[in-house]
Amino acid sequence: MSEENKWRPPAEEDEEEEVDEAAYKTIKDAVLFVIEVSPSMLTAPPPTDAKKADTDSPTSAALKCAHALMQQRIISNPNDMMGVLLYGTEESKFTGEDEASDNPAYPHCYLLTDLDIPAAEDVKALKTLVENEDEFKSLMAPSEEKVSMANVLFCANQIFTTKAPNFSSRRLFIVTNDDDPHANEKAAKSSAAVRAKDLYDLGVLIELFPITKPGQEFDKRKFYDDIVYNQLPTDPEAPAPISGATKASSTGDGLSLLSSLLSNINSKAVAKRALFSNLPLELGPNFKISVKGYIIFKRQEPKRSCFVWLNGEKAQIATGVTTKMAEDTARTIQPVEIKKAYKFGGEQIPFTPEEISSLRNFGEPVIRIIGFKPISMLPIWANLRPATFIYPSEEHYVGSTRVFAALHQKLLSSGKIGIVWYIARTNAAPVIAALYPGAEQRDDKDIQSMPPGLWLIPLPFADDIRSIPETTNLIRTPEALIDRMRIIVQQLQLPKARYDPSKYPNPQLQWHYRILQAMALDEELPELPDDKTVPKYKQIDKRVGEYALEWGRELQEQHQLWERENRGRAMSAAAGVKRAAGGDGEAPVKKSKVDVDAGGIDDAEMKKAFEKHTVGKMTVAVLREWLGSKGMDVKGKKAELVERVEEWFENK
Repeated sequence: MSEENKWRPPAEEDEEEEVDEAAYKTIKDAVLFVIEVSPSMLTAPPPTDAKKADTDSPTSAALKCAHALMQQRIISNPNDMMGVLLYGTEESKFTGEDEASDNPAYPHCYLLTDLDIPAAEDVKALKTLVENEDEFKSLMAPSEEKVSMANVLFCANQIFTTKAPNFSSRRLFIVTNDDDPHANEKAAKSSAAVRAKDLYDLGVLIELFPITKPGQEFDKRKFYDDIVYNQLPTDPEAPAPISGATKASSTGDGLSLLSSLLSNINSKAVAKRALFSNLPLELGPNFKISVKGYIIFKRQEPKRSCFVWLNGEKAQIATGVTTKMAEDTARTIQPVEIKKAYKFGGEQIPFTPEEISSLRNFGEPVIRIIGFKPISMLPIWANLRPATFIYPSEEHYVGSTRVFAALHQKLLSSGKIGIVWYIARTNAAPVIAALYPGAEQRDDKDIQSMPPGLWLIPLPFADDIRSIPETTNLIRTPEALIDRMRIIVQQLQLPKARYDPSKYPNPQLQWHYRILQAMALDEELPELPDDKTVPKYKQIDKRVGEYALEWGRELQEQHQLWERENRGRAMSAAAGVKRAAGGDGEAPVKKSKVDVDAGGIDDAEMKKAFEKHTVGKMTVAVLREWLGSKGMDVKGKKAELVERVEEWFENK
């Protein structure tokens, strides 16, 4: 359960507006692996001296990738579907057909795993096939007859139509090393191209993972240019094609593309969620554009556990029911009998739902620009919640994109932020926010990792700022210590001097899902979690080990110097502390002020007093004498004299 949804006292329930999660769009993905089975695909690569050389045949490696992806999708995308279809096998199998059928609907096509939401049993079965050599050889017997690619694509069409008719993303992964399965057969090629067009019309995206044969490059122009279209699915939020976004290995091996599908991050993938849609952004009177807001950053936590009833035929989730009862009579209270009340002055003040709604109503949802400020005026602490990414929408106001782009570019080039009045939804609490321009970001492969846009950063009201803790008797750090620490900080810079969250999975979340996966699939429990946040101590020692030791020695020297300089003053201050009246009848001694001899005070001593914030302890005569030596005004009260001394050192 997220932190903002944890239990609150009854008097505070429903204080904050609830986000309608049902309105968010969930992107479901259906992936069907189509893997060729042929003598060349079942042949292991020749041995090499490379440490990470492949020892599996292309078909076996592709099945292992499918198994790993299926295992990962159970956690990351529990609503997605996956299936595995083999073609070129001697045996034939399809949904509802017997393997021994004399007239299979799709000859030499073997539906190994039907397209469905992966279950633990499916993952175990695929793992057994990959690891059991005898079972693998018996099933992977290649057919002597040629397989029609039109028949394979039509089989995939039927699977998608019957199993995932309404999915927003459907993808077909073809793994093969045959770049021309219908050489000199124009009719077969034409038929396959028609079946491929049918799949694209259905909204299925075909992605090719070519395997290069030894001594022969895979040439897509021979056949697959007419099968694989370089276009995205109609849904802009659907997953982008992997093969277009991932660079192939130096050998052109499609298995490297398959490996790019796999991630070592075990976490639930959340849908792209719009916090608001088509919200008016008001730049001036009667001048509005339309924008959408997205939640880009949200803390991920393990899925909530639930109570399960195990005494039936199968395990069932137990559903909890809450009933309110009168304290005096134990009578069940109906919802219509209850009113919300707030405690004030020892009394409960009841409100009707209409009154509660009117209390929260501050107008229609809007983002209204009320002014502009330099970016430098936005302090790093001035945010209450994660920022919301906003992007233009043309649905309500035509031309919103051009106006939005002009505003974004002007803020970015001028180094300005907008200050806005922001109401996200009806009855939502109003917020003062900063409209911060964000530049486009690209990764090492020149792929856009963050689009250009504007960020809404909620700013605190006066009521949200707590009092600053007292910080008295501070000791200023000597410049020598700062200089040595500066070297250490420079040597420990992150790559490109920025934090990349994609490299640091949440170790607690990873450990939770890894244990869950091991128990569900009857695997051995891991001993230690894979924590990528653990510092690399050897590299740190190599970079700054000696600098850190030098800094420690400098710290010790500076501390000893400080003790020598302040020992006398500390003893004087201790002796001058007022003592409470004791049994000896002596009156408490008044604490003495810092005094100097008749010769006055020099600049060095006054500077030390300024650094230790003890200028105010000096006598008026000493302050006037020192100010007079600087040609400054010596008139006024002591507080004014102290202020002039401190201004002199601050402006020096």
